Amino acid sequence: MALNFDVLIIGSGLAGQSAALRLAQHKKVGLISKRSLEDSASGWAQGGIAAVLDNQDSIEAHIHDTFDAGAYLNDPAATRFVVENGRRAIEWLIEQGVPFTKGDKGYHLTREGGHSHRRVIHVNDATGAAVQDTLTRKVRHHPNITVLEHHIAIDLITGAKLGLDDNRCYGAYVLDSRTGHVTTAAAPFTLIGAGGAGKVYLYTTNPDTSTGDGIAMAHRAGCRVANMEFIQFHPTCLYHPQAKSFLISEAVRGEGGLLRLPDGTRFMPAHDPRAELAPRDIVARAIDFEMKKRGLDCVYLDISHKPVEFLQTHFPNIYARCLELGIDISREPIPVVPAAHYTCGGIVTDLKARTDVPGLYASGESACTGLHGANRLASNSLLECIVFSEAACADILAQTPPPIPNLPAWDESAVTDADEEIVISHNWDELRRFMWDYVGIVRTTKRLTRAQHRIRLLAREIDEFYANFRISHDLIELRNLVVTADLIVRCALKRRESRGLHFSRDYPDTLPRPRNTVLPGARPRVFRSKR
Repeated sequence: MALNFDVLIIGSGLAGQSAALRLAQHKKVGLISKRSLEDSASGWAQGGIAAVLDNQDSIEAHIHDTFDAGAYLNDPAATRFVVENGRRAIEWLIEQGVPFTKGDKGYHLTREGGHSHRRVIHVNDATGAAVQDTLTRKVRHHPNITVLEHHIAIDLITGAKLGLDDNRCYGAYVLDSRTGHVTTAAAPFTLIGAGGAGKVYLYTTNPDTSTGDGIAMAHRAGCRVANMEFIQFHPTCLYHPQAKSFLISEAVRGEGGLLRLPDGTRFMPAHDPRAELAPRDIVARAIDFEMKKRGLDCVYLDISHKPVEFLQTHFPNIYARCLELGIDISREPIPVVPAAHYTCGGIVTDLKARTDVPGLYASGESACTGLHGANRLASNSLLECIVFSEAACADILAQTPPPIPNLPAWDESAVTDADEEIVISHNWDELRRFMWDYVGIVRTTKRLTRAQHRIRLLAREIDEFYANFRISHDLIELRNLVVTADLIVRCALKRRESRGLHFSRDYPDTLPRPRNTVLPGARPRVFRSKR
């Protein structure tokens, strides 16, 4: 069975859903969601969306803060493009019905680490969920949007893979995870909004869907990727045996939360003059340093000096979740540890969200637009999703769609059912553990080389498994994670300095001239038999 769309969108977070709603006014849209529409990294975002909305703030101040956090690796044109379109992006969300929190004078704006002004508009401490819920209701009821939930894209279909002279993207092969059936999804335009790759690490704040699918598929299709070494580790993930990947928002520190050692001593002033309001990379390294130096399992984030009414109003979800686990944040500090949080690099795009492959666009965490540089400024990510998805939509709507060639069906005639599925789970566990140990917050060339060796061994095993056995959801994710891990390590080995989120003990200095780390796309393989 083949499906035909005007535009195929891979990923159902804010990047994908906002694009779907804009395009559906004029086009027939197919939206691929690995699980349900509600299950994405966008929905997990707590803090908010950064934009210049206050008269005391300015475009230049937001740009400066973004560059400062990004260690001046940010692309000037992309940064200005996003910041200048910030107010319009927020207005669009308000038009969709997002119930942003009100304050005494209009909408309440909070401040997060790295920001010089209050410019983060939010819905209490669950902004992502509120935005996602609002858009999801609209997406589900739009007659021009076909939602394919519990489907995962296997690979992009390009001219080069079909043996044609061009390398245009014509859609993707998609697996229904519930039935095991593979569908050919054809479209003259495809947008990747598949999120990041946090699940390549053992500890992460990301949902289970964040397995680098979009980045890996685009790379295999011939797209360049850049700056994959810059993996942002969120400083404050809740440390509790019953809590999986629960994030303690950056806004807790923005509203006065203090980081303490077990004996109650503050330690951030010794690491940075901005103390708890320093950018995330500095705070994460400081926590990592203190934990390793003192042999600690965690440190503590203390906001108990604030009135309980303040905490219940500003952080109702954090307050309630901690209370469920026996932690009363109005009386005691919160145990926290760093965890992999955001992929700053990704698929290289221009200001119209176009990739190197004609007809293929990327937006959100999968993309490397140049906005984040070497470290994402808090709450810039959701803004980037909206701005670049709008840019992609405008470019798609301005074009005449080309004809689609005959696309072959997915061929499984030469494969069998897997005889040992445990190979997949063992390889997944091994990958995540050595990535955490060798490619974490602090790196060395020796550790990176060890990781690269292990990745290549795993890649050979997985390629053999992929070639001989019937495809599965877990196998697709593992294959993509290994590709993504390889890209992270290759970029890290190429960077001979410490900058932003990449800190190397072998190269502790920062070079005077910032440069991007760019890897060429893989040479697309022609589909011969099954793949």
